[in-house]
Amino acid sequence: MKGNAPERLVSGSDDFTMFLWEPAVSKHPKTRMTGHQQLVNHVYFSPDEQWVASASFDKSVKLWNGTTGKFVFAFRGHVGPVYQISWSADSRLLLSGSKDSTLKCYCFAKVWDIRTHKLKQDLPGHDDEVFAVDWSPDGEKVASGGRDRVLKLWMG
Repeated sequence: MKGNAPERLVSGSDDFTMFLWEPAVSKHPKTRMTGHQQLVNHVYFSPDEQWVASASFDKSVKLWNGTTGKFVFAFRGHVGPVYQISWSADSRLLLSGSKDSTLKCYCFAKVWDIRTHKLKQDLPGHDDEVFAVDWSPDGEKVASGGRDRVLKLWMG
């Protein structure tokens, strides 16, 4: 952690909940975070530690306060379970990969703008589920990989 704040960690579960912990302060969770309607598949602190994002099989990505664990916003737009999320290095953008399946049988990676709580960009192109998403260190590119055995590199 930066400064004098205690180290924090977050855990997600198949019971639809998450817990925010401060292990150096207490062996008990700081708070229980609820709101997902299905299992929590991935949780991730933003690089600036201000936010926690969670991905769920309920087709949503949720944003939480990284210090208090309070719910902030739900990003909706996927039509399938969300498998993975990834923060941009500046903590302003959030990427999510999903099982999304449309009539064209595409899967999507979605880029969310944290400040506006809006979908910034849809990235179609996989022929099946998207299992992995990540940003390049310079924040200019996004990589995604999926069940279609294709690794895609998306340029800004």
